[in-house]
Amino acid sequence: MGSHPLVTEYLRLGLAFDRLEDGFVDAYTGDQRLRREVENAPVPDPAELARRAVRLREGLADAGLSARRTEFLDAHLVAMECSARKFAGEQIGFVDEVRAYFDVDIAPGDPDDYREAHRQMDEVLGGDGPLAERVAAYRRGEEIPPERLSACVEAFSSALRERVRERYPLPDHETVTYEVVGDKPWSGFNYYLGNYRSKVAINSDLKQHLGHLPALIAHEAYPGHHTEHCRKEAGLVAAGEEEQTLFLVNTPQCLMAEGLADLALRSIVGPGWGVWAQEIYADLGLRFDGERAERFAIASAKLLSVRQDAALLLHDQHRSDEEVAGFLQRWSLATPERARQSLRFLSSPLWRAYISTYVEGYRLLGGWLDNAVDAQDRVERFGRLLDEPLTPGAIRRMPIG
Repeated sequence: MGSHPLVTEYLRLGLAFDRLEDGFVDAYTGDQRLRREVENAPVPDPAELARRAVRLREGLADAGLSARRTEFLDAHLVAMECSARKFAGEQIGFVDEVRAYFDVDIAPGDPDDYREAHRQMDEVLGGDGPLAERVAAYRRGEEIPPERLSACVEAFSSALRERVRERYPLPDHETVTYEVVGDKPWSGFNYYLGNYRSKVAINSDLKQHLGHLPALIAHEAYPGHHTEHCRKEAGLVAAGEEEQTLFLVNTPQCLMAEGLADLALRSIVGPGWGVWAQEIYADLGLRFDGERAERFAIASAKLLSVRQDAALLLHDQHRSDEEVAGFLQRWSLATPERARQSLRFLSSPLWRAYISTYVEGYRLLGGWLDNAVDAQDRVERFGRLLDEPLTPGAIRRMPIG
């Protein structure tokens, strides 16, 4: 099966962004000759990349591709055009930037939701004194001893892998390797290497917590990013949809992937994941109150929009770093150190809009999964997220029940 000329040009265009910003290409598993050709060419002019994106979009109608592939490419070319214009120095409003990248409209969250989250967290934790102090003490008590982190990671990876392989079969030779790194703006990161292999980096600068680690491993590996990459490589790429060999930052792909990954633990283990995790920790000789951790996580989820609100304050309302850090500390009950780490992520030119992938991805895909008619329908819907090249627009058009 030969490559479609428009898709080849789409790949060439996407790969060129890595010449402007290292790391813009999150993963590429296609023809390496094409990558070398782009790497050896002169550094591209961003304005020309924007014009190329526009021309490719104009050519989609007559390209003879399926409606599904056409919609996917169209949404991603809109995002790439916006990125190119930003690289060219054009000033683009933050809300418009997010809309172009991720095909969603964003607005500030409701402080009443945050107050309710605080009330529920207070209820879970009990005790006296300021809630922020009790939350900080609870999180300190949940820190995984650094020398035990590797064993915990391997235990959850193995347990989740077993569940995933039963429900969403994977190639026999798929593998994930884990490494601990520092000085990164994120908590964990999946580097998909192709041929069903991933390297997952876990940030040692951020303390890893007993209650969060199962979700982190589910997010990065099973049934999150690694599983999605493997299933799409075995299905879509094998069927000739070569656009799926490229994964770019600041595109609708990211919103779909992050929403899927943040729903991964809930989708593969479901309610009761806390007690499930408690048993795994017990086998490792670690004490963990799984039921309490799950209740705390449910309450904390109502603070989902706080970091997106912080991004709006920073980039849309142009508030100071100090004011935004204070906002994060007030509503997300973050320590000053954690607030600064979040601010670092929100201030990064490459990642500044990316927080919306977690907030809006979780909201959009979570709502669609929750509207499943029964448990089996939910399993099948999550499978579609793993297997199909869906866009936010495609999810919004789907019937509710």
